[in-house]
Formats: sequence, C-alpha cells, structure tokens
Amino acid sequence: MYRLKSSEINRVWGSQGAPIEEKSVVAMDEDAVTISVEAAKQAVRRAGVDPREIGAVYVGTESKPYAVKPCGTIVAEAIGATPNVSSADYEFACKAGTEAMQNCIALVGSGMMKYAMAIGADTAQGKPRDALEFTAACGGAAFIFAERSSQTVAYVEASHSYVTDTPDFWRRAKVMYPSHGSRFTGEPAYFKHILGAARVLLDETGYTPQDFQWAVFHQPNAKFPIKAARMLGFTMDQIKPGLVSPMIGNTYAGSTPVGLASVLDVASPGDKVFAVSYGSGSGSDSFILEVQEAVTEKRQGPKVQDFIARKKYLDYARYLVHRRQIVE
Repeated sequence: MYRLKSSEINRVWGSQGAPIEEKSVVAMDEDAVTISVEAAKQAVRRAGVDPREIGAVYVGTESKPYAVKPCGTIVAEAIGATPNVSSADYEFACKAGTEAMQNCIALVGSGMMKYAMAIGADTAQGKPRDALEFTAACGGAAFIFAERSSQTVAYVEASHSYVTDTPDFWRRAKVMYPSHGSRFTGEPAYFKHILGAARVLLDETGYTPQDFQWAVFHQPNAKFPIKAARMLGFTMDQIKPGLVSPMIGNTYAGSTPVGLASVLDVASPGDKVFAVSYGSGSGSDSFILEVQEAVTEKRQGPKVQDFIARKKYLDYARYLVHRRQIVE
C-alpha cells in the first residue's frame, strides 16, 4: 500500500536519475511473514481448496523476521493447514520463491501430496544512498500446486535450473545492509544465468520465443528484464503485463512470482507463458506453463494491478520510520 517515489530519494540525497518510478514500502506492522500470510490466504480463496489438504507450505525469502524460527509454520498455522503439513523456509536470494515452486511441483508430481503451496515474499533491504535504495521493495505472491485437472489454472510443462558460484550480492550475519558488486551484478551474474536457464529450457523443449504469448523475467529494475527479453528474442508486448518493477520496485523473492501472477490475470486458456527467475549467488529457474480453462473462473477478485493501484505515498523521513531506520 505504501510507496516511496524515486524523486523523493533524489530530493534528499541531491542525486539525479532513477531506475524505476517508485517502490513499495512495508507498513509499520508488516514483514515477510505477514506478506506471505496475506498472499497465502488469497491463494486458498482463489483455489477453493481445503487448507487441511495442503501437504506443504514453503516460504522463499531473504528477509526472515526471525534468525531461528521458520516463517512457513506461521503461515501454515494462519491458513489452517497445520498440523499435518510439511513446512520450511527457502533461501536463494531473489529466486527463493521459485526454488520453493520447483519443490512443490516435484512433491505433487510424485504423488506424495495432493496440494503444495509455494510463496515468494520479501521486505528488501537497501542502504541509504546506495543504488539499491531506489529499488529494494516489498511484496509477495503464493501459488498452490496440484495434479493437472479441470481446476488448475496452468500446467507447468517444463522447468530447468542453472546455478554457479557467482558472488554478486551478499550480506553477512549481523550486518544490517547487503553489499553488491555494482555493475558486476549485470553481465556475469543476472544476464549469464537468466539467459543460460532460458536457452537450455528452450533447447530441451524445442520451443522458440514466438511460441509464447507471455514472458516474465526477474525484475531488479526496469531495464534488465527488457534487455534479457530482447536478447532471447521476446518482444515488449510479451513481457509488458508481467513487468511490475517500474511501479513497485524489486520485491526480491516475490519478483518473478508477482510478475507471473500479473500475467495470469490477463492470459487466456491455451496461452503459453515463459518465466525465468534470478537469485544472486547465483542462479536462475526457468519455467514453461500452459494456461488452462479454469483461469477464467479462478482469477475472479482483485488482480495484481488492483493491489498496485492501492497506494499511499510517504516522504523520506516517514519511509525511514517504516523501515525501522529511525526508532523511538
């Protein structure tokens, strides 16, 4: 709901230019868990499933409110999925959410459980006056996975992971703000892994960018996903519905899941969706999905763009209070 304009950051620090227009900001009583709970409740409501039948609740985040205490158990309890449920937190920077998605796909596909929930959510940290301050935002999305049926909104046709030890972004224990390699986060990190995961999956499946109606790429800013899409052969029309970073910033583990949810808000049955996440450290998960008939019924209710439209602007001082950078 809360927003901070990039122009306000520029005003305070006397800087010019910005990678996005504005970013989302947490409320005073909000964190990665509360965001996950709200997303999970939305998912259960849309899916129309009994939460007691959800066999797994996994939360991907790099901004856990507890150093030792899982977010997943709180979410599972809040939606009524406990006690007969598997729960865990996943960490892999901004691809923690899609990492959870892959595990849910495997668990459901193996027949181990009827439903499994994956959540990507974050309240990202950015040091004042650092470039990350413009984009480090908050948000999240939840997905419930099940065997393909007349009630599933999309079918995950294929997936691939691409990982190397590339230290472009990190934060050590007890350090408040992360460090990053500045421009090193681009070509050797983001683009190498996004393009690697995408090209391998396209080669394995025989698809080309022209076979997809929609595409979603991790969105640390507005420029990177557009450049990656064009390098692969995707068009602006294919990525525009899922490109939400100019309006809310980089929601980290929530970035690709929120973009995917935004695409499903407009996709038609039979459409194919290509999605690729990225997490620093570094790695990418790529997915191919086919939208099914149930999407028309299941997406009744507020859409991603409706949530984005609900906003209240903060000045920089109030932003620092919300981020607990100024405390009583």
